[in-house]
Formats: sequence, structure tokens, C-alpha cells
Amino acid sequence: QVQLVESGGGLVQPGGSLRLSCATSGFTFSRYAMSWYRQAPEKERELVATITSGGGSPNYADSVKGRFTISRDNAKNMLYLQMSSLKPEDTAVYYCKAASIAPRRVYWGQGTQVTVSS
Repeated sequence: QVQLVESGGGLVQPGGSLRLSCATSGFTFSRYAMSWYRQAPEKERELVATITSGGGSPNYADSVKGRFTISRDNAKNMLYLQMSSLKPEDTAVYYCKAASIAPRRVYWGQGTQVTVSS
């Protein structure tokens, strides 16, 4: 049974920091590229950051470059998103996603709410 469980969301003031975690099980984590997405109210889900199966080549949306860092621990089957200098426009539900090419598989977590507000 595949599971991706996000945690670490919450309410934070502008300029603050949060660290999101995604605990995974039920698939070979080290063979999957991993991503963080987010979806704000009444907006489409958007890609925030990606990382390759081996942990290299992180890529970020322009809106979060220099503020967010994606990382993974293949020994623990964990994905992380360190978020700093948070802004109100970062408010969204954050999702982790696992994707492989061969075989073609995509798995999503259930999301964790991040609210940036004073």
C-alpha cells in the first residue's frame, strides 16, 4: 500500500520558517523523482520544487528560489521542504508527489496546510 504523508504545516508569521516532511512507504522511494506542489484557494496546483531520485539537480519555481530548499533522505524514505522568509502568498496546501518513468507511476500525498499571516 503506497502512502505519502505530509506533515509540518501550520500557521506562521510573515518572515518565518517552516519545515515540511513527507513520509513515504509502499514503493521504492530511491527510484522516484520527488516534488512539492502547492494549491492556494481558487488557484491551480503549482509546482514548487523537484529533486531527482538520487538527490541531485533540485529545481525551484521562480517564486520560491532562494527561500525554499528541497531535500531527501533515501535511507529514511523521506522528503523535506525547508521554507524560510515566508510570505502571505505562500499560503496554500502543500503536497508531495512521487513519479517514476519506468514503470510510469505517480503518487500523491493528502497535503498539509501552510498559512502565512500576522
